[in-house]
Amino acid sequence: MFGIILLTVGVVLYFVKRRQQNRAMSLKSARKVSAAELQSTARAVADEIGGGDWRDYVKLWGEISVEKPLLSDLKQQPCVYYEFTVQREYEETVRQKNADGEMETRTQRGTEVLSSHSQSIPFYLHDGSGKVWVEPEEADIETVEVVNEFQPGEPGGGLLSYGRFKRTLSVGFGTSDRRTLGYRYRESVLPVGRSVLVVGSAGDQRNEIAIAKPLTATQHFIISLKPDEALTQAAERNSKWASWSMIGCLSSGLLLTLIGLLV
Repeated sequence: MFGIILLTVGVVLYFVKRRQQNRAMSLKSARKVSAAELQSTARAVADEIGGGDWRDYVKLWGEISVEKPLLSDLKQQPCVYYEFTVQREYEETVRQKNADGEMETRTQRGTEVLSSHSQSIPFYLHDGSGKVWVEPEEADIETVEVVNEFQPGEPGGGLLSYGRFKRTLSVGFGTSDRRTLGYRYRESVLPVGRSVLVVGSAGDQRNEIAIAKPLTATQHFIISLKPDEALTQAAERNSKWASWSMIGCLSSGLLLTLIGLLV
């Protein structure tokens, strides 16, 4: 049984390794540019073949700016992207057979998501030479955690409330075999004014240069708080870790599975 588990983990690690390899390759293949350089390239292409058809896979570092930012639901912090979850943490008594086939009773903890939400808006990226419009929908966005708070017990009046988030619990909620320990609130944001690396497809399909999700599946769309070199090194390091772990799990899993079949 344990051999099968290791083989399954090995297969999962294979896909993790491939994703990290593709991420590193995408970061290396993206052309490092400035906003001014993108504007110049777009004008040259438009003069040569007309506007609307030019695309380039690029990466640039700059500061987030937006006229009317979002306000996150929990912390109510100005941002261009946020995500939050509200989880119920509980404990319950379960009865199950142990390794000897005997029934035993134990208490275990668990969580369930009661609410989750994410939202993003387009923004400008300023890099000192100019600005570029960024449409972050479907990007892999690195965020800053601004809320991670546990509130024990049941809420007064059956109303969960944190910032702009409110939810009335139904009558009898939490009175089952699962005993509520409390509620955890988590929220992460991409704040206004932060410097970020944007890796994506630049194009002139609108009235100004915009960076959005690439049309090619092998090209990643990334918005990161880390600079280019650090992000590439992290992807390569994660790929190597996943590769060695995959080899270990697959070889150990295969050996244990064969032993189990022979015994």
